[in-house]
Amino acid sequence: MQRNLLSVAALLFGTLFLFMGNGLQGILLPVRGNLEGYATTTLGLLGTSWAAGFVIGCLVAPKLVRRVGHVRAFSGFISIIAIIALVSGIIIHPVWWVLLRAVTGFATAGTSMIIESWLNERATNESRGAIFSLYIAITLFGVMAGQMMIPLEDVRTPVLFMICGIFYCIAMLPTTLSNAASPQPLKAVKLDLPALYRNSPVSCFGILLVGIANGAYGTLGAVFGAGAGLSDTGIAVMMSATIFAGALMQLPAGRLSDRIDRRYVLAAMSAVAAFAGLLLAVLHPSSPTFIIGLVVLYGAVANTLYPIAVAHANDYASSEDFVKVSGGLLLLYGIGTIIGPTISGPVMSMINPHALFLVTAIAHVLITSYAILRSRMRPAIPAANRDAYTTIPTATSQTLTPEGMSLADRGPNKAPETGEPAVKSN
Repeated sequence: MQRNLLSVAALLFGTLFLFMGNGLQGILLPVRGNLEGYATTTLGLLGTSWAAGFVIGCLVAPKLVRRVGHVRAFSGFISIIAIIALVSGIIIHPVWWVLLRAVTGFATAGTSMIIESWLNERATNESRGAIFSLYIAITLFGVMAGQMMIPLEDVRTPVLFMICGIFYCIAMLPTTLSNAASPQPLKAVKLDLPALYRNSPVSCFGILLVGIANGAYGTLGAVFGAGAGLSDTGIAVMMSATIFAGALMQLPAGRLSDRIDRRYVLAAMSAVAAFAGLLLAVLHPSSPTFIIGLVVLYGAVANTLYPIAVAHANDYASSEDFVKVSGGLLLLYGIGTIIGPTISGPVMSMINPHALFLVTAIAHVLITSYAILRSRMRPAIPAANRDAYTTIPTATSQTLTPEGMSLADRGPNKAPETGEPAVKSN
């Protein structure tokens, strides 16, 4: 086990700096854009374009990597991200930012797929769980550390954009200098919506809505914070605490969903997220403590929905279809993150910044309603035959690609009596 972890230590070190850059850039652009007076609709398009680029990257990047190789592709993708971060600090223009953000999303998908395939190659059955957990922890810590750098420098200067560029350059070094053999070719995942819906209507519909809510908050949460009167430090604390609370809540929520019908847990968590969102949308709190407290409650439950929905989908799929189903759901989540900021930006412009949580509340109410409805139409899988829950934090944006879903492989899902798959798609 220790030898396996040491073999990927350099790669994980680079991953830390990659996600520090992602976290910093992800919050820096909306905060700076808000100070520049950009319309909320425009700021929402930053998230829309990034998510669109990410989804396209998951579909197209494998072909590019096969053509030029992992190391060259990885260096090329990170070089593009670093250049865009620096250019964004020089050219302060909303149209350019939106266009460049799409390219960043595309390149981020490429870098993440390469990292995850590399980890897959080094992982054994014994070390896979530890490597996956460590990878997820590093991505979350990197995003939070990047976000917390916002108060360290005036966002009106190009310094923070330059720091992003430095982080990305450091992230490039471990794999560029490594003499390790490249991993196997990346996997391309096709999105088959009819098959996904037949497998699990709740997961298919729910993950689309989770993507809408998470995409909206992930892109425009900082804009909400500024509109609600939070300082730069307060915004950074709010965004980072949301991720941290979601990470802490995943294990208890997941374990609960292993014991009772996952749809009930999905409905309950969505209802709490809707309640917290409605309080923010209706009360318009002015106290920073109260605002951050409600948003942290929102993040704690909202960030549990994606992995529970994935686990529910895999309850109804045979073990060999795990990566196919989960990868398809991941892309469906990406489509939701395209829709969320596109809707929320105009809504916030027409009403007020707090209306962001009106959009998320509607999405979560729909999840609750549909999960309860479907629980009346289809019996739950017995607890003994369910797929084991695995923590897959999405935080406020996508942190996994289809390659990462392979790394999160739960292993064969066998019924103890027959040795056959516990359940099959239907």
